[in-house]
Amino acid sequence: ALEVPDFKNALKQFQKLVEKTVTQKTKKRLGLYIEDEDEIDYDKFYKTTQKIFGPEIKDCNVKAFFRKISNNLDARAEWCEIFGYFVGESDSVSSQLKEENKVFLVSEKQQITHSVVKRQDVIKSIVKVPHLDFTVTSSQKGVLTIFNNQRKSFFSYPFYFHQDTAWITGCDFLPHLKCVVAVTERTVIVWDYKSEGSQNNCFIIKPMENGLLCVCMVPMSDHLAEDNILMGDDKGYVHLLTVTSDHFGLKQCKGKKESQLQVLDSKIFNIVKRKLHDDWAVKVKYISDLNCFGSCSSDSIHSFVLDDIQRLGDNL
Repeated sequence: ALEVPDFKNALKQFQKLVEKTVTQKTKKRLGLYIEDEDEIDYDKFYKTTQKIFGPEIKDCNVKAFFRKISNNLDARAEWCEIFGYFVGESDSVSSQLKEENKVFLVSEKQQITHSVVKRQDVIKSIVKVPHLDFTVTSSQKGVLTIFNNQRKSFFSYPFYFHQDTAWITGCDFLPHLKCVVAVTERTVIVWDYKSEGSQNNCFIIKPMENGLLCVCMVPMSDHLAEDNILMGDDKGYVHLLTVTSDHFGLKQCKGKKESQLQVLDSKIFNIVKRKLHDDWAVKVKYISDLNCFGSCSSDSIHSFVLDDIQRLGDNL
């Protein structure tokens, strides 16, 4: 950990250093003369940064920062970029940190891979679950992952989903059922991550009428065994899907434990929909303070719609 007595003052000094460096490089590009002793090259920049923040500053991080502001003088540069990542070998490192220095402690940088997925993949959604202190991610080609920070270092529960050639387009967390929900072009996935090691941990709801593009959880139910899911599709519709523990508990029978993916007919679920756009509904969000939901679209006339969630539920 870094110990800087007056961190705010250190930030001001570093900001002045960056501004002076950018100004000099701008003048050089304009052909203006700069005194050799005043010119800030990389060595001078590194030594000054080290003097400001301390000797723990790593050369590779400062070099990447200096290269960034050199290549693009208008780029937005954040001071935290020069600190990179601290990799801890054990929890003993954390116990030695003082409270005032924790601003420099960033979670260990890791590359999470999955043995099933060999092709290049991209993350489509990242959802923070504050009350459980973890983060859910979904990748385009079908990897759902939970990154848990309860043990002071990230570890993950990856689950690989692949059916047909559908891409995952979004994910969220269902607080009552304590499951991860994700959507593909024609299906809704409900993953019970808690049943790791069990074969009955993922349910596929299909078919969906249109291509699903986004999803979010709606905390409008007081029933502890029920969650509501808001989804947008490629025809401009917004769907409200209600799921309960009964939908999935009834399917966990002993005779089907050999199958990891269990397909449920969408007709058994309560799904209402309403057409709000003449183009794709690319983003939906529930606003609890207003008891409303917002829907965004590439539709030039109805690009953003804000409406009462109850009107959608009543299918008006």
